[in-house]
Amino acid sequence: MRDPKERVRDILQAIAAIERYRDRGRAVFEQDEMLQVWFLRHLQIIGEAARALPEEVRQMAPDIPWPKIIGMRNVLVHGYFQIDTDIVWNAVQHDVPRLRAAVEALLKKLEEHDYGDH
Repeated sequence: MRDPKERVRDILQAIAAIERYRDRGRAVFEQDEMLQVWFLRHLQIIGEAARALPEEVRQMAPDIPWPKIIGMRNVLVHGYFQIDTDIVWNAVQHDVPRLRAAVEALLKKLEEHDYGDH
């Protein structure tokens, strides 16, 4: 089983992957199916990693909207034909950038407390 720090790093890697292509613009996003899938996949990874974190770890970062992140993951994974590109675009443009600093702070807390190390 992966430890919480690895899960948090998964979130940060997915954020970095999204950031690599985020500035291409809305028109490109609407036209580029591969870009849409890229964003969807990395939002799923963020949600899956968040879902797999122990509750006590999520409580260490109450400023992160964990239920919203996990809920979005559930829609992306299970609601294939209900995915709204407006929601994906807004998440990529607004939610993901705000999430980075909070997740980095959580990772720092986990590292300082040796959380999950055996």
